[in-house]
Amino acid sequence: MKDFFKSLFASILGCFVVIAIFLLIGLGIIVALAFGSSDNFTLKENTVLNIRLEGILSERVEEKNPLLEMIIQSPMEIGLDDILSSIKKAKENDKIKGIYIYSGLFSASPASLKEMRDALVDFKESGKFIVSYSDLYLQDGYYLSSVSDEMIINPQGVINLHGLSVSRTFYKGLLEKLGVEVQIFKVGTFKSAVEPFILDKMSDANKEQLESYMSDMWNTTLTDISDSRNISVGRLNLITDSLPALRKTEMYIGNDLVDTLMYEIDVEDYIKSKLGVDKDEDLQFASVDNMISVPNVNESKSEDIIAVVYASGEIMTGLGNGGIDSKHYVKELKELEEDDKVKAVVLRVNSPGGGAYASEQIWKAVSDLKDKKPVVVSMGDYAASGGYYISCVASKIVAQPNTLTGSIGIFGMFPDVEGLIKKVGLAFDQVGTNRFSDFGEFTRPMRDDEKEIMQTYVNNGYELFLKRCSEGRNIPVDSIAKIAEGRVWTGNQALKIGLVDEIGGIDKAIEEAAKLAELSDYQLEKLPKKTDFFESFIFNQKQLFIQEGMKEYLGEDYKIVETLKKIKEQDYIQARLPYDLKIQ
Repeated sequence: MKDFFKSLFASILGCFVVIAIFLLIGLGIIVALAFGSSDNFTLKENTVLNIRLEGILSERVEEKNPLLEMIIQSPMEIGLDDILSSIKKAKENDKIKGIYIYSGLFSASPASLKEMRDALVDFKESGKFIVSYSDLYLQDGYYLSSVSDEMIINPQGVINLHGLSVSRTFYKGLLEKLGVEVQIFKVGTFKSAVEPFILDKMSDANKEQLESYMSDMWNTTLTDISDSRNISVGRLNLITDSLPALRKTEMYIGNDLVDTLMYEIDVEDYIKSKLGVDKDEDLQFASVDNMISVPNVNESKSEDIIAVVYASGEIMTGLGNGGIDSKHYVKELKELEEDDKVKAVVLRVNSPGGGAYASEQIWKAVSDLKDKKPVVVSMGDYAASGGYYISCVASKIVAQPNTLTGSIGIFGMFPDVEGLIKKVGLAFDQVGTNRFSDFGEFTRPMRDDEKEIMQTYVNNGYELFLKRCSEGRNIPVDSIAKIAEGRVWTGNQALKIGLVDEIGGIDKAIEEAAKLAELSDYQLEKLPKKTDFFESFIFNQKQLFIQEGMKEYLGEDYKIVETLKKIKEQDYIQARLPYDLKIQ
C-alpha cells in the first residue's frame, strides 16, 4: 500500500511538472509574439546616441528575454560588441550628431573599458560631440566618461575614484571544519589558483605578481584620464588618495575632474542647445538596443569573409554550460577551415582558462586552421593560462594594454571528503580488480604512489604547454620557461617579453587579419550565432530557474557550493587563472 501511494504521488507530481512546463512554453510563445516582431529603428535628423552605463558589461549578450526579466530580477547585462558597433555606426551616420553618456551603476573589466574608451576616442575624430552626465561617477564610469568634451555632474553628485584592489576568498578554514582536504598538484611558483584551498592568505609570489600587474593597469587608467582631462598622473593619484567620494562637488570643479554642475532634468535642454534646436520633437535619442537594427553606412558587398569567433568563458569539454566547449569550438573552427569564402579568422579570446585537455583540443584546431588561412587572436579582459594556450599558435596576437594574459602553468585538484563522511556517520568500502581501480575516488586520501603519478602527469602537461608556447611564439623553450611559472602579465608587459605582438582592440585585430589575407574589401561574420530569447527559453530556463533558486536559498554560501561543484566537474588538470579574481 505504501508503494501504491508513492507511485500515485509521483504520478500526480509528474503531471503538475509537465503542465507547468507547457504553461511556461505557452507563455514564452505569447511573449515571443508580443516582443519579437518589432520594426527596425529609423534614424531621424538630430539624433543623439544615448549610451546608458548601467548593469554589467559582458563580451556578448544573447537577445533579451522579456519573460525571464519579468520573473527574475537580476542585474542587466550589456554587450561590449553591441556598444562598439553602435559607436561605429554613430560615427559614420550623418543623422547622428553626438553621443550622450549617462553613467550609472556600472561594472566592467579594465580591458573592456579600454576597448570602449578607444572607440569613443575614435568617434571624436568625426568632429561630433560627446557629453556625459552622472549623479554618481563610479570609477569605471568616470574612466569612460572622461573622454567626453564636457563632463556634467549633479550639484550633489559623487565621483568615486579609489584605485584598484583584488579581493580573494580563502576556503581552507571552512573546508577544515567540514572535514574536506583538497589535494594539490601544480607547476609554477605564481600559479595561485589553488591557494584558496590550502592557504588562508595570499602567498608572497602571488602578492608580487598582483602588485605588478595592478600597478600597470592603474597607470593605463590614469594616463588615459590625464590625456583627456589635462590633469597630470601625479595629481590624479593625489586626488584619488584624498578619497574624492566624500568631498564636495566644488572640489571636482576646482580640480578639473568635471566641467559643469547640472541637474539631470536640465541635461536634455543643454543637448538641444548644442544641436541648435528648441522643440522636443526635433531631438531624438537612439539607445544601443535601437542601433542594433540600424544598418552600417558602408556595408560591404564582397563575398570574401573575415570570421570573428568569440571564445568567452571557462574552457571545458562537452559540458554545454555556456563557456568555451572544446567540442563545439573544434567543430566551428574546422568548418571555417573548409569554407573557401572565409579568408581569415579573428579569434576573440576572453577566458581565464580551464581544462588542459580541452585547451589542447582547441589549440590543435587553431593550428590546423592557421595552416590554411591567417588567424589573429584578439585578447579581451583575460586570455590567460588555457586562454593563452589556445592563443599562442595564432599568426598574430593583439591585446589591450590592461588585458591579463600569460599564466603559463597548470594544476590539478582532488578533494578528499573522508573527514566529512566520518562526521556525518557514513562509511564506504570498495573492491577493485587492480591497484588503481578507484583512482580519483573522493572518499579517501590519495596514496603516495598515486600522488607521485599525478605530479608526473602535471609535470608532463606543463612541459607540453611550454612546447606549444615555444613553437607558437618562435621563442626557445628555456626563454619561455623563464616568463612562465604561472605568472600573470598585462598586455603591456606581455608585449615587452614577446607573448603578444600588438596593442589594440578587436578592430585592430580585424585590420591585421585583413592585411595578412591581403583583403581591402570584406564582410564580417560573427560566430557563434546568437540565439534568440525564445530558443534560450526552451533549452536553458530550467538551469537558470534552479540556479536563481539556489542563490536565493543559500545566499553567499552559494559561491562555495558552486566552487566545489566546479572542482568535481572539471578535468583532472587545469590551466586557469585564480578563482573569483575580481579587480575593482
